[in-house]
Amino acid sequence: MTTLSTRTDYAMLIGGELRPASDRAVIEATNPATGQIIGSFPAGTRTDVDLAVTAAQRAAPGWRRAEATQRAALVEQLASAITEHAEEFARLDTADNGSLLREMRRDVGATVSWLRYFAGLALQTRGTTLPGSPGTLTYTTRSPYGVVGRIVPFNHPFMFAAGKIAAPLIAGNTVVLKPSEHTSLSALRLAELAAEILPPGVLNVVTGWGSDAGDALVAHPGVRRLAFTGSVATGLAIQRRAAEAAVKTVTLELGGKNPLVVFPDADLDVVVDAAVRGMNFTWQGQSCGSLSRVLIHTDVYDAFVERLAERISALRPGLPEDPTADTGAIVNTQQLRKVLRYVQIGRDEGARLCVGGERVTDGALAAGLFVRPTLFADVDPGSRLAQEEIFGPVLAALRFRDEEEAVSMANATRFGLTASVFTSDLATAHRFAEAVDAGYVWINEVSRHIPGAPYGGVKDSGLGREEELDELLSYTQIKNVHINFGEQQA
Repeated sequence: MTTLSTRTDYAMLIGGELRPASDRAVIEATNPATGQIIGSFPAGTRTDVDLAVTAAQRAAPGWRRAEATQRAALVEQLASAITEHAEEFARLDTADNGSLLREMRRDVGATVSWLRYFAGLALQTRGTTLPGSPGTLTYTTRSPYGVVGRIVPFNHPFMFAAGKIAAPLIAGNTVVLKPSEHTSLSALRLAELAAEILPPGVLNVVTGWGSDAGDALVAHPGVRRLAFTGSVATGLAIQRRAAEAAVKTVTLELGGKNPLVVFPDADLDVVVDAAVRGMNFTWQGQSCGSLSRVLIHTDVYDAFVERLAERISALRPGLPEDPTADTGAIVNTQQLRKVLRYVQIGRDEGARLCVGGERVTDGALAAGLFVRPTLFADVDPGSRLAQEEIFGPVLAALRFRDEEEAVSMANATRFGLTASVFTSDLATAHRFAEAVDAGYVWINEVSRHIPGAPYGGVKDSGLGREEELDELLSYTQIKNVHINFGEQQA
């Protein structure tokens, strides 16, 4: 078993060198399950971001000229190094963000798969030829943007930090990575490994506050391609800020208020288990893809809610390293307060609190940020509890009468990331999948991501698709070339 000690020497990676912030300011990292300080890391400044972008620009021509297979080999080498340190990365994330250790181990495994998947696509950034007149040739090529800014959130710290650099690197871009200020430790450990594998400046990691380092990265004129995963509010702010600085290509994977729809012909016991899995209680509901609204046909509503409440009440919060725990800690005090505030909003709006809704302060959990998994029933479709993303372990149950109302309720939010439907009628399932406003739809399934299947949202849930070939191509620009090799015309 790996034992983690408190570290105060975490450093940013800029131009192949591990270095502190330019003003030597630091941010303390706190374990949300214990309240203990587990380290400190650089509070990068605008100067640091400028240095990182400059280093990335300097490295870009050489990285672009490298053969695609050479870039892929180095990314594969990084994946192998991560595998060797898998337990260390999992424990860093568990200590830094409070999620269950077993889930963070799965995250590291998924990260390695993403890196190797995109390495395998290295030769797919190909162009096309177009039919033309005799004596001419027209073709297209794909070239990298140059420097890519990648900003990732706190809920899957390592998986997003390491996994989301794969596509831009394979496409021939250099990267400046900005992890969340709430969970930066595993990204900085990644930087230490990358410094030994990738050429200097190809990957740069800058930590710090979003309002300072994050804003500087978004607004930097040397960064023409940005990708962000996080909240809608921050995504909108990034769009505005980027537009003020230059014409930039921005992709966004944002929030969701995702529906799970239960038709009366579904196996209720199967769907109860699916609803618990789909809500991602093992991540404390801190996932943009969480199915946080369960829409239940009126004929089975009462029976389903009763079984679901019983199932959720049996979930046990615990220390993240405890293999018997069902849910871990909320990532920070700010997020804890937000979750508890929405519990009170649900009460004030007249929803029926079936189970949970309170902070856990017993025994070993007293110093941590734990909330019991929560279920509200009889939720008004227009209420804040049904409309706003909480990003916490709060599930809302709503009642519908027929298929038309189910689709209408499912689509009646600003979001459109994921959706799930459970029914034994294939025609009903297909009609729902076609009608629902969502970028990723499960039928009689929840939460599963299929390698090579595009993931992303519609409406305010984002722009662009990830986890497949289109993500790789999105980090390239198309150039058209027309050749006249016949007689030159005067």
